[in-house]
Amino acid sequence: MNILFFGDVVGKVGRRALQGLLPSLIERERADFVIANCENVANGAGVDPKSCEELLAAGVDVLTSGNHIWRLREIDDYLNTPGVALLRPANFPVDAPGRGWGVFTSNSGARVAVVNLIGRVFMATVDCPFQAGERLVEEARAACPVVVVDMHCDATSEKGAMGWFLDGRVSAVVGSHTHVQTADDRVLPQGTGFITDAGMCGPIDSVIGVKPELAIRRFVTQRPTRFETASGRCVVQGVTLEVDPRSGRATSVKRIQEFVQ
Repeated sequence: MNILFFGDVVGKVGRRALQGLLPSLIERERADFVIANCENVANGAGVDPKSCEELLAAGVDVLTSGNHIWRLREIDDYLNTPGVALLRPANFPVDAPGRGWGVFTSNSGARVAVVNLIGRVFMATVDCPFQAGERLVEEARAACPVVVVDMHCDATSEKGAMGWFLDGRVSAVVGSHTHVQTADDRVLPQGTGFITDAGMCGPIDSVIGVKPELAIRRFVTQRPTRFETASGRCVVQGVTLEVDPRSGRATSVKRIQEFVQ
């Protein structure tokens, strides 16, 4: 089976770019299942129900998130909606709204477990993603062989460590959060597909999705600056994961990068 995983969707421009390209990418990649990280989908930082529903209607099967999930208050009730296909990091406090993993059915009928984790290096202090990941992966594997982990964090070393930590126990560990696609897509020795960061779906002429002049102002002045999503041409980045649905082992990982005017 083929699984598409798209990097952080940034603002309305990123959402529109992914919506426009997704049908053709699903056909071209013969995708059975689609995952996208949406933590920046609402105005470049945060998640709102309307944007989630738009992406799900466009063909995304599961939405993952990260540290910006709580930016907009209306997302709390949406996360608690039964059956909603939006995940928040599983190693957030246990009483946080929503859930950190779930099992979903692909277009081919095979079941796919998706686990959402968040790192701790340069991020807020949360429960250990490695301990949480080990526990949840065992639960997920009891439900189905195919398990995909979104490892949302800053440090490349923390993402890489998670890939090796779970090698042979999950189908893939895909990094998110930095908005910069890395060139290390590969299958690890025990059959886990890996990439440090899937990239982003958003404006390419930007500083990780933000208008360059605003990012520069913050760096130069060291004063608070309200960020705005850039406009113009967009890039849609992610990976195609080819997975054996019986064993759960990845057989290939291929980067995707498409430009939209």
